Amino acid sequence: MIHTTAGWLNTLDPFALHLTESFGIRWYGLAYLAGFVATYLFASRLSKRGSSPLNLELVGDFIFSAALGTVIGGRLGYCFFYDQSLLLRFTGEFPFWGVLMIHRGGMASHGGMIGVIVACLLFARKHKVSPLHLMDLTITGGCIGIFFGRIANFINGELVGRPSEAALAWAVRFPQDMLTWPSENPERLASLQSVVAQVGMSPERWHDIVTSRPTSGSVYGVLDQLILALQKGNVQLAESIAPLLTPRHPSQIYECLLEGLFLGIVTVWLWSRNLKPGIVAGVFLTLYPIVRIVGEQFRMPDANIGFDALGLTRGQWLSFVMLVVGASCLYLWSRKAKTSPVK
Repeated sequence: MIHTTAGWLNTLDPFALHLTESFGIRWYGLAYLAGFVATYLFASRLSKRGSSPLNLELVGDFIFSAALGTVIGGRLGYCFFYDQSLLLRFTGEFPFWGVLMIHRGGMASHGGMIGVIVACLLFARKHKVSPLHLMDLTITGGCIGIFFGRIANFINGELVGRPSEAALAWAVRFPQDMLTWPSENPERLASLQSVVAQVGMSPERWHDIVTSRPTSGSVYGVLDQLILALQKGNVQLAESIAPLLTPRHPSQIYECLLEGLFLGIVTVWLWSRNLKPGIVAGVFLTLYPIVRIVGEQFRMPDANIGFDALGLTRGQWLSFVMLVVGASCLYLWSRKAKTSPVK
């Protein structure tokens, strides 16, 4: 992050470790890993205390199943809920099918939760344990994964917030916004004419390209170079570009605090109460959509979708459905007699 005369500019590098300039270990992948490791440690502790029917070997198998459910469900959820064109997109390059192109982004948290629930049901059936207990096990570690996942969203400059007043002390400008200009606001590309020379493009050539072919690969190539230069700490470039970008709410941080920290604290407290199997999961499935609906009030809708009915985002509508299902499950599970987590 760089604080310029125009305010905060996000210049964070999405790679935790570069193996090459464009390949390495990303913070987003580490966020998922943090959630899986936290869940494993939490479940292992319960196993050692005799508070779970899973032995340590089964804990490892369960976390692997839950991880698969998260990734598969998250990707399929994104394809079905947000970008159905991926289902029919085939190319001649590996991995050939749009659904499998996870390296290009696109995971849906609602889909990931469905995937985890399916994994819990299948694992419970195979090993004769309570699926509600397994769902409870995933929640606290899952909150940790969400916490770091939203921070990774912020680092990546994705899922950005809605425009804010420039005077907002914590407003952030994201260089990644420039990648939307060729298709959505091509007239804004001309404002970069004074800075493109810093990445080897003459102002005259830039003017010609953005006037005749604003969505060409050359334009996107220059924009990528500008973003990379900012991430490498080019302060002069940051001062020049920051005033051209829209100040935004750091909605990823809002969601990190609501979906990750707040819900994590609530679920840890619930675990300390020795409640019936399913109550921790039921409370999470009820509270998550509420805080998600609130958080999305500060977040831009997906560019390829825009706002849905009543001016709500796709994520908010999915959360309303989740709220009804979650509240219903909490009601039903709370009325069940307290049983052993072993079937």
